[in-house]
Amino acid sequence: MKLFSRKALIAIFAALLLLLLAACGSGDSDSDSNETSGDSEDPITLSFLIDNQTVTDGLEAVAEDIEEKFNIQTEFELRPGGTEGDNIVKTRLATDEMTDIMWYNSGSLFQALNPEEHFLDLSGEAFMDRVTDDFKEAVTVGEGVYGVPGESTFAGGWMYNVKVYEELGLEVPTTWDELLANNDKIKEAGKVPVIASFKDTWTSQVILLGDYYNVHSVDPEFADKFTNNEAKFASTPIALAGFEKLQDLQDHGHYNDEETATSYEDAIEMLATGEAAHYPMLTTTLQAINDRFPDQVNDIGFFGQPSDDPDNHGATIWIPATLAVNANSENADAAKQWLEYFVSEEGQETYMANMKAYGPYALHDVELPDDAYTAVKDMMEYQDAGKTAPALEFLSPLKGPNLEQITVEVGLGMVPPEEGADKYDRDVERQAKQLQIEGW
Repeated sequence: MKLFSRKALIAIFAALLLLLLAACGSGDSDSDSNETSGDSEDPITLSFLIDNQTVTDGLEAVAEDIEEKFNIQTEFELRPGGTEGDNIVKTRLATDEMTDIMWYNSGSLFQALNPEEHFLDLSGEAFMDRVTDDFKEAVTVGEGVYGVPGESTFAGGWMYNVKVYEELGLEVPTTWDELLANNDKIKEAGKVPVIASFKDTWTSQVILLGDYYNVHSVDPEFADKFTNNEAKFASTPIALAGFEKLQDLQDHGHYNDEETATSYEDAIEMLATGEAAHYPMLTTTLQAINDRFPDQVNDIGFFGQPSDDPDNHGATIWIPATLAVNANSENADAAKQWLEYFVSEEGQETYMANMKAYGPYALHDVELPDDAYTAVKDMMEYQDAGKTAPALEFLSPLKGPNLEQITVEVGLGMVPPEEGADKYDRDVERQAKQLQIEGW
């Protein structure tokens, strides 16, 4: 007996052939689909918060490299500087609305953000071996290290117009009285001796903060005593001197008119064009000057804030701002990859090709180029002579949040130096208690 007819067998073979072809076609289709997916995979987009007065040329160039190499896009988001910007950062951290990567001051201001809660510990990452120990200390809390340097080291002191000095036959001052005498000659020549850009209140702090080399050289233990509630600005003459210098300049009529209407951007133009001779500021300003006045940037020099001792003229140094990764980021791995490339040799080559240094780098095996800014070369003379000290905020976790308002008040003559120092001491006390620092 026949189980299947000839027609039935033909039908069965035809069906099997169709199934086989379908299976092969399906396999080819899946293969094509996977290849297409790999070629056109959607990029990861990282958000990056930074203040609006930091020049981002180098960061943007690195971001372009990272997009090309790793398919990671970067969206920069700008915030204000100073107290307003600090409040935005703290609010966004508290409400879990922080960007994937954040640019922020290292040292005491960063430590006040509670990094252990809000940022990723990078201490176990291999790329941290390129970062100097001095920088790591500024972003270390407990056993964790919470950032990489986002820029070069820089100094705080006096930016000055070299051509104005040459025109008036002035020498770089090594004492405060010599600086005041220079200012008098500059004023007599019809130029602004010292720029006060108090519209941007954060700029008012530099005279006080930049005086810390002088404090440290007289009292090397001041930072520890200040942290442990054993020393105050108001009762320590060498520390009070920073507030007194703010008043000195006001009393001598050395500031420009309309201090509270003059912005940081205005100040850059006044200094670069020679309308003004001095700007107490951080050397980070050099990049902003270069962007707007490239032909004048090397007409700008730098000197540390003088004390009363001509044989001990030094400069106060700032540790670089940090790049930190949001602990709650959904793109944490991509953010760490961003940081890894940034501190790599290749990443730094891109960065340095688009952003000149305003001080030594906080990365191993990265040297200043020969074409460094004039002011940076001036700064390096203090470093080479061993006459530098870190700003207080890198030696103590305490920095009162209202300092920039207090230094404006003293600089404008609204309150005397002693009252300003006392107000700051009370501001620090409130912060110390909030941070639960022992001894307070």
